Amino acid sequence: MTKKTTLLQFFHWYYPGDGKLWPEAAERAPALAELGITDLWLPPAYKGAAGGYSVGYDSYDLFDLGEFDQKGTRATKYGDKEALLQATAQLRDHGIRVIHDVVFNHKIGADEKERVHVYKADADNRNAIADQGIDALAYTRFTFPGRGGAYSQFIWDYKCFSGIDYIEEPQETGIFKIANDYGDSGWNDQVDDEKGNFDYLMGANVELRNPAVVEELKYWARWLMATLPCDGFRLDAAKHIPAWFFKEWVDHVRSVAQHDLLIVAEYWSHDLAALQQYLQLIEGKVMLFDAVLHLKFHQASKQSDQFDMRQIFTDTLIAADPAHAVTMVANHDTQPLQALEAPVESWFKPLAYALILLREQGVPCVFYPDLYGASYSDKGKDGGDYHIKIPVIAELEKLIQARQRFANGVQTDYFDDRNCIAFSRSGTAEAPGCVVVLTNGEASSKTITLGKNFAQKTWRDFLGNRQDDIITDAQGSAAFPVNGGSVSVWVLAELL
Repeated sequence: MTKKTTLLQFFHWYYPGDGKLWPEAAERAPALAELGITDLWLPPAYKGAAGGYSVGYDSYDLFDLGEFDQKGTRATKYGDKEALLQATAQLRDHGIRVIHDVVFNHKIGADEKERVHVYKADADNRNAIADQGIDALAYTRFTFPGRGGAYSQFIWDYKCFSGIDYIEEPQETGIFKIANDYGDSGWNDQVDDEKGNFDYLMGANVELRNPAVVEELKYWARWLMATLPCDGFRLDAAKHIPAWFFKEWVDHVRSVAQHDLLIVAEYWSHDLAALQQYLQLIEGKVMLFDAVLHLKFHQASKQSDQFDMRQIFTDTLIAADPAHAVTMVANHDTQPLQALEAPVESWFKPLAYALILLREQGVPCVFYPDLYGASYSDKGKDGGDYHIKIPVIAELEKLIQARQRFANGVQTDYFDDRNCIAFSRSGTAEAPGCVVVLTNGEASSKTITLGKNFAQKTWRDFLGNRQDDIITDAQGSAAFPVNGGSVSVWVLAELL
C-alpha cells in the first residue's frame, strides 16, 4: 500500500550547531522510514550571512552548500556539503523524499558597498515614499569571493534589489526604496497588503522585476536539482514575494523535474480570505501552511475546556480547500521565543496531531522537537532570559504509525459536543480503519455505530491511554471512551 504523505520538519530554530544535523538525518533515515515519515523538510542548506551560526534565513550565497570558506566558515551550521550529500542520499535510499527550503526574498551580508540613490519609505505605510531622494552607500554588491565564480558567475548589485534597511553617508536606518531600472514605480504588486505593501521584509530586498535575477533563481533551482536529491520545496516568506514570480518559478522547476514535486509556500496569515486570494493569484500551483488552523490549536490549548471543539476547523484552509492545505502543530517561527511565537501547550499536542495525522484531508507536517524534544535558552521580547524545554510528545510516534496503518476509508465526523468530539475512518477492503475520540474537558465517551460488519468486535486504544476492551453490539455500536484532556485511537484488537 502506498504510504500517505507525512512531512517532518527536521530542524528547529535553536538546533545545536557544530555540523550535526546532516549526519543525524542520515543516521535516522531507516527509523524514520519505518515510522511512516515520507518527506523530510530540511533547513536552508546554503551559506547564511552569520556563517556557521546561521539558521539559514539570512540568505547569503545560494550556491555554497558548505563547500567554500565564506563568512568565517566552510561548513554551515548543519554540516558540510559532503555530509549533506550523504544525508540526502541516505534519505532517498530509504524512500524518504527530500524537501528543500528556499529563501528568495532577501540577501544579507553583502561583500561590498555601492553608491545608490534611495527614497525613504514610511515603515508603517510602505506606499508613502518620500519625493526627495538621497545619495548614499549601501551594502548591495555580492561577489562571493570565497566561491570564486564556481557554479555561477552572477554578481548581485543594486539593480538586483528594490530596498534596503541601512545606508551610510549619511548613516541611517529605516526602509529605503532603491532607484534602479526596475523599481522606480514603487514596490512589487501581488504581495500582502500589510503596512500598505509588504514587499520589503529585511536586508537587501530582491528585485524580481529584473529579468536577470529571475533567470539566475531559475538556474539555481536547476543546479540544485542536479546536485542533490530534490522532491520539493518549502518557499519562505511568500507574502513578501510577488505571486506572479513564484507562479513562473514553480512552472519552471516542475518542467525540469522528472518526477512530482511537493511545493508548499509559507504565506503566514490568519485570514482565510488572504490565503484563498494568494492561491487564486498563483493559480493553485502550490500548497500553503494552514496558519489559521495552527492559531486555533494555540487558542484551544490556552483556553482548555472553554474552547468549543466543534469549531476547531471553522474558517480554516483545511476545511475550505483541503487539496492545498499543509497542516501543522508547530514550526521554527511559532516555537517559544521566536518571531511568530504561538506555542501549542503540550497537553493539547496529542489531540492536535490526531486531528492532522488521522483525518483524510491535507498533508500533515510534524515538528522535530515534538518527536525528539528540544532544550534551549534565549532572551524574550521583554529582554528577560528564558530557558525553554519542549518535551517529546509520548503519543506522537504511534499517531504517525496509526496514520499509515489505520487512517483509511470514509471519514465520518461526530462534532456534536463542545468538548468531546470524534471521527471514524471506515477502513477499506485492503486496509483497516479506526475510531478517534478526543476531549479538551473531563473524561467522556462517544457512542458510534459502525454497522453490522463490525458487530461483536473487540476494540483497543492503539495509543494505550485507555486499557479497557470495548466490544460493539449486534449493530456494531459502542460507547468509545476517552480520558480527560486526552485522545484515544480505537482499532480492532485483532490487529494489535
